[in-house]
Amino acid sequence: MRAGFPIAAKGMVIGLLGGSFDPAHEGHAHISREALKRMGLDQVWWLVTPGNPLKTRQPAPMADRIARAKAVLGGHPRVKVTALEEALGTRMTADTIDRLKAIYPGVRFVWLMGADNLVQFHKWGRWRDILRAVPIGVLARPGSGVAARLSVAARAFRVQRVQRGEGLGRRVPPAWVFVNLPMKDASSSEIRAKGLWKK
Repeated sequence: MRAGFPIAAKGMVIGLLGGSFDPAHEGHAHISREALKRMGLDQVWWLVTPGNPLKTRQPAPMADRIARAKAVLGGHPRVKVTALEEALGTRMTADTIDRLKAIYPGVRFVWLMGADNLVQFHKWGRWRDILRAVPIGVLARPGSGVAARLSVAARAFRVQRVQRGEGLGRRVPPAWVFVNLPMKDASSSEIRAKGLWKK
């Protein structure tokens, strides 16, 4: 395995949580812990992206965001903070997933996202390919539940929605689940707006 790449054995189910994590906060940690429990995942990998193609604002330096993410997690043994997209040279989620599936044959991946991301998921590059490549776990976020359920992607793949998260990683995609859970009202945008996170 390449240096800096997490170790995963054949047959493992890994949740992938991507984002700029600018900054990481307890909400990210919370949905990661819930996904581990509710979806039967072996690990969750945070994919700290070099930059979000849908945002014009440049994030804080990668090293700062990774350090903050590790501090927020407090050494959780099954959640790994990575710079995989930077190492792979990918910018689009679909490309990242394709590369990870090639690098880790026999490992099953589940894409994780907050409900707020499902609302605008149809704006992502090759979003239909993502849904066809891996199962997707959508986790409730404050104020996004109804809009997520009525989103373009949710309606386009309504037949593929499953009702329970258990065993999601063993399902043949497309398959996705919306998981209601106790929510943490934390937002990277609000943290930055309050001046609590600066480059």
